[in-house]
Amino acid sequence: MSSVSGINSLLSSATPATTTPSVNISSLLAAAAGATTPGIDVNAAVAAAIYADRATERAWQSQQATLTAQSTALTQMNGAATTLGTDMQALNSLSGPLSARSVTSSNPNDVTATAASGTAVGNHIIVVGNLAATASWYSDEVANPTSALPTESFTITTAAGPSATIALGSGVNTLSALATNINGLGLGVTATVVNDAIGSRLAIVSNSPGGAADFSVTSAPTTTTAWSSPSVPSSTASLSAGGFTLTTGGVPTSITITSGETLTQVAADVNGQGLGVTASVVSDPLGFHLAIASSNGTTPFTMSMPTFGFSQAAVGVNAALTVDGIPISSASNTVTGALPGVTLNLLNQTSGAQVNLVLGTDTRQISNAVQSFVTDYNSAIQLVNAQFSFTPASGGQGVLGGDSTVRDLQDSLLGAMSYTASNGPTSVTSLSDLGISVNHDGTLALDQTALANAVTNSASDVQSFFQGPSLNGFANTLNTQLDNLTNPTTGAFTVDLSSNKNSYQDIATHISDFESIYISRQQASLTAMYSAAEIALQQLPTKMAQIQAELGNSQGK
Repeated sequence: MSSVSGINSLLSSATPATTTPSVNISSLLAAAAGATTPGIDVNAAVAAAIYADRATERAWQSQQATLTAQSTALTQMNGAATTLGTDMQALNSLSGPLSARSVTSSNPNDVTATAASGTAVGNHIIVVGNLAATASWYSDEVANPTSALPTESFTITTAAGPSATIALGSGVNTLSALATNINGLGLGVTATVVNDAIGSRLAIVSNSPGGAADFSVTSAPTTTTAWSSPSVPSSTASLSAGGFTLTTGGVPTSITITSGETLTQVAADVNGQGLGVTASVVSDPLGFHLAIASSNGTTPFTMSMPTFGFSQAAVGVNAALTVDGIPISSASNTVTGALPGVTLNLLNQTSGAQVNLVLGTDTRQISNAVQSFVTDYNSAIQLVNAQFSFTPASGGQGVLGGDSTVRDLQDSLLGAMSYTASNGPTSVTSLSDLGISVNHDGTLALDQTALANAVTNSASDVQSFFQGPSLNGFANTLNTQLDNLTNPTTGAFTVDLSSNKNSYQDIATHISDFESIYISRQQASLTAMYSAAEIALQQLPTKMAQIQAELGNSQGK
């Protein structure tokens, strides 16, 4: 009988709420006669009656427990079969582990490489002339990021064309403000304030390596009667190499600053030129400056600083190398496209030394893929075996011992073990040629030595066994069978799980209806009747005394 027809039959034959249930008359008389037997325990009496009425409901709940156990087992097997199917898909992929490539470098300190699956095997000679470099500049030191900068302007010009002129002053008069301003210009460079024990400097670095990302820093000439350099922490602080041009009376004079010179030495050099200006070292709360002023206070001069106190740390250049004798230029030290499917990683300049790269089959990945197949196959077959094994706890097979989908999975797994390749002469035609054998319980055993020999000596034959001549080998055959079971839309496991879910929900609905339509009413009716009986029992002694009095019988006679 189905669960639906069962509840309908039970509800149609259930005792109506107005029907009087059977009562133990002997107990009532004993209570009326003053026996020591207590009256009716209404709650216990109702609970006992309701428990009996719920016999069918308990049967339904048992069915739900079985459905839950079946769903759990189905989910586990579906997961194991899906994982095994994923292994087969990887083994059947032209970009999977069977096509993986390894690259060996004769000098991994200078050049390494990686190769995409399916890349042609062979040897290649790499010679690195120079590495790609990222352009960078840094400013002279000032006392701290908030030190006031002189009123100047300079231009950042990129090799790609965009440029911008930055004028100091009007809010852009400290290194911190200057960094923020530069970073907002969209020039492909990043400005950062760098602090050390001596002071603060502004570093400007290109966002990309290579010659196309190179840039320069130049300043516009300033005509004035008084000029002051950025501050440095000490009058004896060593300056970076650089220089500037003083133009007085229309005649330019170049002042060269040698690395390590001090402000005092630069001031002496300027004063020794006889240019009609006076140079001195002045200090303020921010540090020390080189101050240059017109000697008469009125004659202007022009200050030109080609790098505005900036020094070039690195020139942006492309990497230069040869690949099998062909000159290659790359903006990055990660070189792609020079060899199809190969990515070169340039680590050090080889100064003409050759680096030999050997591209071969990645036997490690092949072995790992086969090992994963064996491991996941065993997980699946062990779950299947558990359903057909007798257990004392259950007194029989597993909850899915009679499920056809489990039988189908078992047939697919065991049937795959007899697969034989038929794609021409090859050293690998069966799983046994890979060192894979079948144990008595259907699980697989893997001989690692035999697998290593097959992979090392016949990698192409291993690939041919799994993939066949047109991706129709062992891997595709087993994956197709597994997909019939695990497909998330049409797979047999999917259908079984959906059916179990629907059945469970149907029973839950029956239980809910049974409780609301029958049990709740029966419980109310029984409670009312037993309560009335209990009240009547409590009143019997009084009524018996009244009857005795009317009959003229006194107590004790």
